[in-house]
Amino acid sequence: MFHTISRAALRAAFVAGLFCGAASPVLADDLATIKENGTFSAAMSGQYPPFSMVDEKNEVIGFDVDITKEIARRLGVNGNAVTTTWDGIIPGLLTKKYDAIIGSMAITEDRLKAVDFVGPYYHDGRGIFVLDKSEAKGLDDLKDKVIGVTLGETHEKWAREQGGWTIRTYKGLPELIMELKAGRVDAVVVDYIALLTVIKQTSDPIRMLDIANIEGAKIGIGIAIRKNNPELKAAMQKALDDMMTDGTYETISTKWIGRDIR
Repeated sequence: MFHTISRAALRAAFVAGLFCGAASPVLADDLATIKENGTFSAAMSGQYPPFSMVDEKNEVIGFDVDITKEIARRLGVNGNAVTTTWDGIIPGLLTKKYDAIIGSMAITEDRLKAVDFVGPYYHDGRGIFVLDKSEAKGLDDLKDKVIGVTLGETHEKWAREQGGWTIRTYKGLPELIMELKAGRVDAVVVDYIALLTVIKQTSDPIRMLDIANIEGAKIGIGIAIRKNNPELKAAMQKALDDMMTDGTYETISTKWIGRDIR
């Protein structure tokens, strides 16, 4: 998604970061620890196909998983995808439950107060989707309707700021699609690449509203790491840049999305 996160959760993450910094004012760069352990772990929701999802073998797969493994390979270690709830994903990074967040996270000024970013590794934007049979053509047509969003995303914050409709929150994209198709919500507000990809694969009767100049229409999606890790940041950025130069990135993107989304 341009996977987003609530301001309240971000404040908690920032406080956690300050606490960790106060406890350990001088830290070795995380790259050395990653190489020593032989593993690079990255967090994602696992609820955001085709970027991260759990298959029938209970394994996490998707675009973000392949990006994680390829960056790890170029760092000379094994890659490990970790699933976690979106509301707690930045606090989990700051308390060292994993090395990075490769979970389709939008780069924002608020987040930059708590973490550093590598990338962007793709670009996405906000989209509003309805069933094909819906008569809605714009925001005004959704007045007094029921809108579905993922809990903790800034899409939720944006939707609440608009007012004039009822908001219901869900865990992730699969639930949102199910609720829309069942008619329990009239529209969903999500990152458009993920849902357009699902629609292409499933032929679900869902369409995106054509809304000019909608806030958040295009934004960079980055890889979050803990602050004060210049060596790790440089190594990961080089891995990402090399992937984009040698064709590996395009191969991964085409595999999961059907096109190059950088």
